Formats: sequence, C-alpha cells, structure tokens
Amino acid sequence: MSDLPSTATRHRRPTRTGDLDIVYEDEALLVLNKPAGLLAVPLERRRGAPSLYDQIEQYLRPRGKRRPFVVHRIDRDTSGLVVFAKIAAAQQRLKEQFKRHEAARVYRAIVYGHPHPPSGAWRDRIVWDRRALVQKPARASDPRGMEAISEYRVLEMFRDASLLEVRLVTGKRNQIRIQARLRGHPLVGERRYVAGLEPPHPVAFGRQALHAYRLAFRHPVDGRALQFEAPLPADLAELLARLRRGA
Repeated sequence: MSDLPSTATRHRRPTRTGDLDIVYEDEALLVLNKPAGLLAVPLERRRGAPSLYDQIEQYLRPRGKRRPFVVHRIDRDTSGLVVFAKIAAAQQRLKEQFKRHEAARVYRAIVYGHPHPPSGAWRDRIVWDRRALVQKPARASDPRGMEAISEYRVLEMFRDASLLEVRLVTGKRNQIRIQARLRGHPLVGERRYVAGLEPPHPVAFGRQALHAYRLAFRHPVDGRALQFEAPLPADLAELLARLRRGA
C-alpha cells in the first residue's frame, strides 16, 4: 500500500480542537463525534448552513492538508461517530468496506413502544422520494427499490418507550428512522417519519433520539482493526433519566 502515508502520527485519545470533537486522527483519516444539529456535509438545498465537513476543512488548511474526503454521513439531527479520509486512496478503501458491509455501524435509538420480539432483524425495500425528501416503502415492481436491513435488540424498556441498539447491515439514508416507523415504533422526537402514528403519551424532545454510538472498520493503510465508541450526548442522557423516572 505504498500510495498511502504512514500512520505514525496518531491521536489515540479524544481531543477537542475548536468546534471539532476528534476521536481519532492519523495521516490517513479522521474519526469525529458530530453534535446533533450540524450537517455532516454541505447540502445544495441548505446553502450556507454550517457542516462538519466545513469545520474539518478549516482544521486541515493550516496544516497544509487538502480538503477532506467523505466516506459516509449521518443525519443533521443525529449525533455521533463519522469517519472522513484525508486522501483519496484512503477514502476509496474505506468506502469499499462500507459497500461490502464490513464496517460496523451501531446506533442507540429511543423509540416509542416496546418492539416485539426484543431482538431480531428489520428487512424492507425502500425508495427515496426526491420530491418529499423521505424514504418510502417500495413496491415490488419499483426498480428503484433498495434493500434495507438492520439488526436490533432492546437494551432497556420504560413505560411508553424503549432504548434500542441497532446495527446497520445496509446503510441507506434515514434507514433506522423509516424502519422503526414501519414497525409502529417511531423514534422519540421524530418529526418526519411519524404519519398516522401519534403516540398516546408524547415525550418532549428536540430531535430524533438517535446516536451513532459505535464505529468499527479496518485501517485503509495497514489493515488494523479499529473500533470507536462515543458516549451518549447530554440531551440523550437527560432524556433517558426522565424516562427512567417515569416522566
């Protein structure tokens, strides 16, 4: 792999530089803990909105680095782990791992109700509605339909909600959000995937209760197994505390 740099310079412990919460950094990649409310990458329809990509670009510029390379992304109002590459060759090799479903992406989600059975797999065919900007169930005849698979397990149950761990097998846009809604268990705080599913006891929360908790993949230079975890942010921790009190 001579086209990729050495990984000798590393941040093994989380560091905070300005607005960036850097979980890991070396010459090939950056792993960051994205706060909720921040775009992962710029969007044409949200010109001027701040993004994690822009912050990374500003961070790299004084170090003589070029722009970052996008490997994957998470929703604006989802918090948690995202990896960016510093060079094109690393991006390509990381994206290949994601495409082959070798990278592990594990989320914590708080949903309404109590999924049954308490563990299993969600399998759906979904299609992105470009006009409405949402995922929808795909008809069997729709060639645009894509397979969406998630594995889940209930970690904790409350009066009207549950804390889930969800592992993406495939990685479609809004996948966990649409699949939870299709089972009648929309995320607490969800505003987009809720049609016809008004909870009997709504829980006040300012965003969808979804956090990219664990990320694992092989390093694109030397093949080392890397795994990272990001603790729940303060708003989700407070939500769990309220649910445990029965509030």
